[in-house]
Amino acid sequence: MATNLRNLSSYDPEQVPDGASMKIGVVVSEWNREVTEALENGAVSALIEHGVSQENIQVRYVPGSFELPLGGQFLIESAQPDAVILLGCVIQGETRHFDFICDAVSHGCMDLGLKFGLPVIFGILTTQNLQQALDRAGGRHGNKGVEAAVTALKMVGLKRS
Repeated sequence: MATNLRNLSSYDPEQVPDGASMKIGVVVSEWNREVTEALENGAVSALIEHGVSQENIQVRYVPGSFELPLGGQFLIESAQPDAVILLGCVIQGETRHFDFICDAVSHGCMDLGLKFGLPVIFGILTTQNLQQALDRAGGRHGNKGVEAAVTALKMVGLKRS
């Protein structure tokens, strides 16, 4: 089915581990705040829905998506979570800046997870325009924040198994 015809955030709740004993960090970019706030709300709501207590969800903010990996490292070092979710939104512009930011953030996310042996979840929207971002931040295509939260819980479950 084509992406534009479905909610990308659909999942089977029975396949998600109970988060009651998990501590999850969430790092949110302040750039494109209308979008990232919706991603944050989706992620936190999904974590709570799956048993993670509000006290075990640490949320931190960074200026932009480029800073997400370092913000994630600071959170890992200070709060020692079981997983970290990085949430941001990079919208295509008229220059190659988009490519450089997306590349740096994706590599930084992967490197951070490998460095700490910890699930670090890439919850960054990389869209062509604001409408595509809104569609994926609680709009007609679901909420990437929810998807990132579910992925974090599943990866912690995998690590513990």
